[in-house]
Amino acid sequence: MAHLVWDWNGTLLDDLALVVDATNASLATVGGPIVTTSEHRRDFRRPVSAYYAYVLGRDLTDEEFARLDLAFHDAYRAGLEGCDLAKDALDALSAWRGTQSLLSMYHHHELVPIVNRYGLDVHLSRVDGLRDRIGGGSKLPHLRTHLAALAVPAAECVLIGDSVDDAEAAAAVGARVVLYAGGITELDRLRETGHPVATTLVEAVDYALAA
Repeated sequence: MAHLVWDWNGTLLDDLALVVDATNASLATVGGPIVTTSEHRRDFRRPVSAYYAYVLGRDLTDEEFARLDLAFHDAYRAGLEGCDLAKDALDALSAWRGTQSLLSMYHHHELVPIVNRYGLDVHLSRVDGLRDRIGGGSKLPHLRTHLAALAVPAAECVLIGDSVDDAEAAAAVGARVVLYAGGITELDRLRETGHPVATTLVEAVDYALAA
């Protein structure tokens, strides 16, 4: 494989605890239940509105989801300074022998300074985040746009991410994918996709190099 696309949240960035805390802060605004980390890893899905609907046991209007999304990001932003990179993120980035980029569903204008603060920009040929005001949908259209901007054929690309949505997006564009079990999705759900699953990021890069 010539090019590696990294996912950010839950993959390079170890933010699972913060994501769960922010989810609970968001759910609390509508009287929702408290979810545990294991429940979140078991149940989370995209679109994110479908996840909230599952947890709350009812459908949401677009306006309700927008309010929940705002509450989530307010709580997430407040705790972000306390997050670190995954313990082997820098080793994994250094182990890849081709070009690399990063594609996140976190807001682009906030993402880029964070990535630069961690010093990852020296490894990455492009960083893309969400440019819409409200997200929560599939990574698929964003991955297509990201690869087009890079002028990288999907067949020469492998994505490393921590969600079923990452797997589905990569498969839809014709890219390879390696899934990382240290993030937002429990191990069994990742294995059910049939794609390689790694328990460390260095191991994920080893799988990617062999793809």
